[in-house]
Amino acid sequence: MATTGAAGYPWLVADIGGSNARFAWVDGPGKSVEHVRKLPVAQYESLRAAAEAYLKELAELGVRARPRRASLALATAIKSDRIELTNSHWTFSRSQLQADLGLDELRLLNDFEALALSLPGLRPDQVAAVPGPALTTPRGTLAVIGPGTGLGVGGVIETSGGWIALPGEGGHMTLAATNDYESELLAVARREFPHVSAERFLSGIGLPTLHAAVATVAGQPPAQRLTAEQIVERALGGDEICARTMTQFSAFLGSFAGSVALALGARGGVYIGGGIVPRLGDRFFESPFRERFEAKGRFASYLAAVPCVLITDTLTALAGAAFALEQSVR
Repeated sequence: MATTGAAGYPWLVADIGGSNARFAWVDGPGKSVEHVRKLPVAQYESLRAAAEAYLKELAELGVRARPRRASLALATAIKSDRIELTNSHWTFSRSQLQADLGLDELRLLNDFEALALSLPGLRPDQVAAVPGPALTTPRGTLAVIGPGTGLGVGGVIETSGGWIALPGEGGHMTLAATNDYESELLAVARREFPHVSAERFLSGIGLPTLHAAVATVAGQPPAQRLTAEQIVERALGGDEICARTMTQFSAFLGSFAGSVALALGARGGVYIGGGIVPRLGDRFFESPFRERFEAKGRFASYLAAVPCVLITDTLTALAGAAFALEQSVR
């Protein structure tokens, strides 16, 4: 039976990206998220339809209580009542969704705000160390970047009142070249995009653009544009251009992560989320990522002391969304 009370349990929490929406349930204070389901965004007309499908499935399992509060982590900027997902067709009114779902409270936050809030509570079995200094107890300011469908960036800072998230849209910062070869790659991409942001290369929607640029600079323009999944699969299978693409991906990502660490003053650590990097396995740990992370001239020693870790648990943003609602209730 669901627990209710001043906090308004049960809670509905979700992590909604460009490709998938993960829903979960929180049944009482101090309880972990449960009944996690992943629904493909493309298969549902709207966020409401996906949420109702999830609640219907729970009802069929015997969980018939309607949620009193909800916290949704969304892959977009939260600016007004009207919400448009950056990399999917879903758009909705915040107030209308709250009314449609019969909620007392609906909290919306950027997906990387939610992911950032989960960082201080991550267990050792939810992360993997990247070469460099070891991560100790999270302190100070932490940063997180995540190449998934898009490129998310966030941070969290320790205060006397607890941890406070620093949401932003850092994935859309201009991507910088650090050598002549990278300048050539960016020049190729600019033929297609007037502004080449980090997301244009460092994401699921960006990998095909990076691959095409690598092939063009190598004098081997591809006959057809590959998907991100095909590029990663062929890189692991030994395809030369795809392997070169993923090495360059790691190099760009390291340089970008170092810039984020400097911008936020994230001496406590930089976390890497998203679905792309975990698929690379040892290839990522042997890549130029760490070398490029520290390659910031006079601030190389500053970054040499900053640990980097890979988030291996894909459900951590759900815990962050629940934590945001817990703080709201408190």
